[in-house]
Amino acid sequence: MNAPSDFGATARVGPNAVIRVAEALESARGHDAVTRVFRAADLERYLKALPSEMVDEREVTRLQAALRDELGLEVARPVSHDAGLRTGDYLLANRIPRPVQRLLTILPARLASRVLISAVRRNAWTFVGSGVFDGTPGRPTRLSVTDGPICRGAMANEPLCDFYAGSFERLFSRLVHPNARVTEIACQANGAESCVFEVRW
Repeated sequence: MNAPSDFGATARVGPNAVIRVAEALESARGHDAVTRVFRAADLERYLKALPSEMVDEREVTRLQAALRDELGLEVARPVSHDAGLRTGDYLLANRIPRPVQRLLTILPARLASRVLISAVRRNAWTFVGSGVFDGTPGRPTRLSVTDGPICRGAMANEPLCDFYAGSFERLFSRLVHPNARVTEIACQANGAESCVFEVRW
């Protein structure tokens, strides 16, 4: 299990999945686009005050769907990726202790990858909600998210989980190897069993 939640309760995820999308969208397209997308997602209340606590994972699903529906994939995917990068920056600045970061950066990349995957797995419920995260170190390292909120219910001919790809890339490039790059090679929106990400450096 990923989340310490009550039976039947709606899973919740961290507010970065809303806050960083708003930031990335405003940076790319301006405030009017933020208003349009958040209204389409029925999240207009966040236009007055962005969330400071965990949010219902269904809100994240609606927000990502609205981003794609309102702006199209050509715009939505880079915005979502940027939001993931910003989330990684937030985690590095506020959630991962500095001594841990220093330790990871001096470890051999393969060992640092193992340690980071273990840490991500312990905290996965904060970003996959009721979904499941897994990771396998190696060259390449593979990460997977099954039934996560980012592409839940979506259908497309290309991968949609750019938010996760951006978050993973920021963490791996800062903590494992500076040349780490993340590519989503399978997505449930395309009919795959899981969303799978390859990390190469």
